[in-house]
Amino acid sequence: MKARSVVATVVLLGAGALTAVLYGIWMRTVHAPAKPPASLARLVPMEKAEPVPAVTFMDVQGRPHTLAEFRGRYVLLNLWAVWCAPCVKELPALAKLQSALLPGKMEVVAVDVARGTPKDADDFLRTHGASRLTTYIDPNLTLMRAFGAYGLPLTVLIDDKGYQVARAQGPAEWDAPESIDYFQALSAKAPS
Repeated sequence: MKARSVVATVVLLGAGALTAVLYGIWMRTVHAPAKPPASLARLVPMEKAEPVPAVTFMDVQGRPHTLAEFRGRYVLLNLWAVWCAPCVKELPALAKLQSALLPGKMEVVAVDVARGTPKDADDFLRTHGASRLTTYIDPNLTLMRAFGAYGLPLTVLIDDKGYQVARAQGPAEWDAPESIDYFQALSAKAPS
């Protein structure tokens, strides 16, 4: 009788441990990447996700756009200017990242906050190895004010639900192989 009690106790403890392990694995997101790699050290997760502000910026044709248009996809919003040397240096890396991302899952939205024209920004991207980026401008600095940008470049990672989840103040290695892997894994979670 005593042996049965010991066996039953061991079986129950084993089943409980197995349940805890399986439940723990099930609850965590298996495909979610861990924290950003070293190449993205400047990309710091926010303590609390915040909804993106509802502000307008323009494309090369002068049509207005908002970040809400990108809901359902991850967005890497990059605020840059032609007079910002670190911005100019990272534009080709952002273009390379854009080319490596899953279509419809993530978008690099690089917005020129210099006070030039849409054509100026478009020409600048083309001549600086970043023609794969869609041209957006914000000559009124609306995005800078809304995101509290005090320096450039400022890059904000926005999830597929429209929440700011991380920020990078200053340039990063957006096109490093581990950076590309990180964003591909992250954006794979976005709904189709």
